[in-house]
Amino acid sequence: MGKLGKKARKFAKKNLQSVLKRKRKLKSMFKKKGSKIDEQDEAENLEEEKISKSNGRDLVGENIEDAALDAVFSDESDVVEDDSESDGYLSEDSGCAYLDENGSESNQDDTNVDYIGACELSVQNREILLELAGERKKLERLEKKDPEFSKFLENYENGLGKLRDEENFSDEDNTSDDGTQNPSKGSAILSKDKLLTSSALDTLCQLVRKQHSIPALTSLLNGYRAACHYGTEPSGLLDVDSCCGLQDSKTFSKILIFMLQEADNIFREMLGISCSSCKKETILELKNTLKWNAMKPLIKSYLRSTLFLLNQVTDSEILAFSLVQLRASIIFFAAFRPLLHRLIKIAVHLWVTGEGCLASHSFLVIRDVASVFRSDCFDSCLIKTYKAFIGHCKFVDPVSSKHMQFLRNSFIELCSQDVQNSSSKAMVCVEQLAKILQMGLRTKKKEVVKRICSWQYTNCIDLWVSFISAYIQDYDLKPLLYTIIQIINGVAVLFPGPRYLPLRLQCIQWLNNLSSSSGVFIPVASLALDILEYKTGKDNGKPGKDFNFSSSVKLPKHWLKSRNFQEKCVSSVIELLAMHFAKWSYHITFPELATIPLIRLRKFNETTTIESFRRVVKRFIEQVEQNIEFVQRKRDEVAFSPKDHQSVESFLQFEKSSANTPFTQYYKSIMEKAASRNLVMNQKISSMLQKKSKRKKQLLPNNTLHVGANDEVSEERKVDLSIDDGRDGKRVKKRKT
Repeated sequence: MGKLGKKARKFAKKNLQSVLKRKRKLKSMFKKKGSKIDEQDEAENLEEEKISKSNGRDLVGENIEDAALDAVFSDESDVVEDDSESDGYLSEDSGCAYLDENGSESNQDDTNVDYIGACELSVQNREILLELAGERKKLERLEKKDPEFSKFLENYENGLGKLRDEENFSDEDNTSDDGTQNPSKGSAILSKDKLLTSSALDTLCQLVRKQHSIPALTSLLNGYRAACHYGTEPSGLLDVDSCCGLQDSKTFSKILIFMLQEADNIFREMLGISCSSCKKETILELKNTLKWNAMKPLIKSYLRSTLFLLNQVTDSEILAFSLVQLRASIIFFAAFRPLLHRLIKIAVHLWVTGEGCLASHSFLVIRDVASVFRSDCFDSCLIKTYKAFIGHCKFVDPVSSKHMQFLRNSFIELCSQDVQNSSSKAMVCVEQLAKILQMGLRTKKKEVVKRICSWQYTNCIDLWVSFISAYIQDYDLKPLLYTIIQIINGVAVLFPGPRYLPLRLQCIQWLNNLSSSSGVFIPVASLALDILEYKTGKDNGKPGKDFNFSSSVKLPKHWLKSRNFQEKCVSSVIELLAMHFAKWSYHITFPELATIPLIRLRKFNETTTIESFRRVVKRFIEQVEQNIEFVQRKRDEVAFSPKDHQSVESFLQFEKSSANTPFTQYYKSIMEKAASRNLVMNQKISSMLQKKSKRKKQLLPNNTLHVGANDEVSEERKVDLSIDDGRDGKRVKKRKT
């Protein structure tokens, strides 16, 4: 049988059953064979992925977001606030209406013993309310999961609506058997219906000071709470009748000042605590006494109202005054842990955002909380301040640089409360820095490199360099020291170009600081001398504009071709090398240490054509050579061998203590000139900024919108509220959150 033609073969492939059956068999065979191979390949790929992940080489799977600087500490969920469903007013006994409308005393036969019993009942009521709140949350979760059950509850509530109106919400049941109002609702209504006048306030203050009257103190605390919450109530803001029980601005300011100044002394006297006692154990020992049960709701009301005031007021003087007064009452927070965590959160916020006295007083509160509560709150204070520092240091300018320095110094002072615990936290943070740097060196991704060359990353390094420099003499921080040195060297290697001159100078400065504080030799001469090899423009370039190196990590391109850039390179190298050599100028190995740097400096001195550069470099070379001769002369006179480490360490210690050698004097002159030059530069830049701000103000139109007392500013989310009775115009600014 002859071979089929082309058309016949095509027809057979498409239509003959035998050919189709053979194709199906072949496909099934190939699939079975291929499936085994694929399974093996998949297993091998999984093993390779596991090995690469265990070696830390999973380049594709690395997530940049996981390498955030604050990702090392888990997000601390805020503690559930100990706030009940009520509005926070204390219950006042209607039978103790000791003040009439004219401010005269009327019924003062009440005793504090009866009030103690009422306080015990109120404590039980609060516990019941907390249990009911927990059950209500469970029901809400159940309603979300089962919509049919929620419909059943709605029908059930509608059926019981009439019974509730008749029994639970009748007018007769709003009062108890003795004629007093129920504390759940009546206390708020009673407190808001009372209008506290100035004369009545004076009488209450006298009763509290002289007789330690608990009902009078309760009324004062209700008025104080109304003053702290002024402007945040849903009802009318400026209506005197609904002004939360305060008659005028005089009463408003008087009750605020009295409670802030006298509350701590009153509480201590009524509890029998000395004014000098600052231990939390004092409060913990009183928790089971009758005195504490009577005073606990009063102290809690004062602390809650003050914290609310700190969270609302925007005036720095009022905030600083409130913090100073609240600082004396820190031991009372031992009984109210949710309020303590709220205090830490507010104090950290004011510390990082405030200025001057406000930031200082906020830090003093944080430090006192860490010292009083020790291990209970030290970690929380340290982590929150570190996260606040990282979040605030993303952008730095000449104005905010001083505040950043204050934040850094205060954080290091906070670490002094527990250096061992702080060093463990520091190691975790430094390892995170190393992880980000390692990712940048391997992948060279734009996002990672940009994150390393940022103010947030550099300020974080600067923070831990300062920490190590402050405590390495008294504590074992060598593992932390070596890790941070590797990170700094890696940053200098990752950014070698001339545009990153400020970052490179900062890296060398960090290494010099670590070397001088730890006594460990760190080679920085090569990093500094590489700056002299930058060739970006002609030697006779034009002088550029003044540029502040302290407010940038990267230079603009146009500044590289200026004469100022070349002068900055030479002067910076001389200053950094002088600082490096000054540390080791009395060491027995100084001649060998300075040999290679002198060779490179002589080569630069021969190649440069600018006379001012030659003169500066030549003088530096002469001073180093004089010190080499001095050390060699003293070294020739000794009789010990290099193996005698104790004698080597004591070499030239007397001369070092006197600090009269020529190179030491030269180093001091170099640093004085650098300080004066930086001062002049900062003054020029500040004057330029002032001129720019004046120009912007002149360009603004005259019909600028001014926000009044009742206008809301949506962009800043602030409200300017004023209490004015027509006689005096005192105002208190508050922030609407």
